[in-house]
Amino acid sequence: MRVLSGFQPSGHFHLGNYFGSILPNIEFQKESDASFFMVADLHSLTTTRDPEQLRTFTIDNVRDFLACGFDPSHSVLFRQSAVAEHAELAWILSTLTPMGLMERAVSFKDKVERGIDASVGLFTYPILQTADIILYQAEKVPVGRDQKQHIEMARDIAGKFNHAYGETFVIPEPIIKDTAAVVPGTDGQKMSKSYGNTIPFLGEDAAIKKAIMGIVTDSKDKDDAKDPDSCVIFQIHKLLLDAGAGKDLEAEYKNGLPYGDAKKRLLSDYMDFILPFKTKKQSITVVEAQNVLSEGAAKASEVAASTMELVRKAVGLK
Repeated sequence: MRVLSGFQPSGHFHLGNYFGSILPNIEFQKESDASFFMVADLHSLTTTRDPEQLRTFTIDNVRDFLACGFDPSHSVLFRQSAVAEHAELAWILSTLTPMGLMERAVSFKDKVERGIDASVGLFTYPILQTADIILYQAEKVPVGRDQKQHIEMARDIAGKFNHAYGETFVIPEPIIKDTAAVVPGTDGQKMSKSYGNTIPFLGEDAAIKKAIMGIVTDSKDKDDAKDPDSCVIFQIHKLLLDAGAGKDLEAEYKNGLPYGDAKKRLLSDYMDFILPFKTKKQSITVVEAQNVLSEGAAKASEVAASTMELVRKAVGLK
């Protein structure tokens, strides 16, 4: 099974990124015969206007992945922009993609409503995403439910190419894991940089403490019984614990664990949880991360070049 996955380097990782992206992708490494993992920096240009930030986030995110156990010897880890075939294939695909298909993209409308500029790049994002996937003849693509439509669009576009020019591309299928943890933010909404409710993953201690101590709670008195199911502190804390410890903590909430004490317990356990990753990250230099990306780009380019040879011949460019 060949898998393609990736992430946009749009900021420093938070706890939601760990459970929603880093951990699942490390698990996918074990399940796939060949996997390609892409730093989607071209996609990031739709929202990031600071070049220095983009460079910084790219390397910092890669160091985080490596620190958490991502093994570049099992997956091809590379920067999207380092493989020119992505943009070339995206243009070719755009010439046969119906406007109506693009206009039905829900994510474009959602992003514009959130204040992101309605650029052509944002509008055609699904075409580049299709190129990212089928360039490597990926059979499976792990995505969240909010990205399912984009994979359906990729299937449509790849199918149109095959119909027009002959069987060239594998038609990808989404992998949607319902077991992936949904991490609440400090305000109870889904943790997201867009909402400003994140807990830094491997950030500075002071920033982590500020975020955790600022978690929103209800107005129950200190010694009142607390509802673990509706308590954001508990919902975050249980992600760090095994089943037995989680049950014990749940009982303490029901017996009136004060919110202040609960936050201090979460902070302590969180620091213990991330300590091995922070220690490992400190040993991974910027140069080492850059070398991993360079080696990955060379491997990705070989596969991309082979695919584009077929594409150019199919459409008459060669």
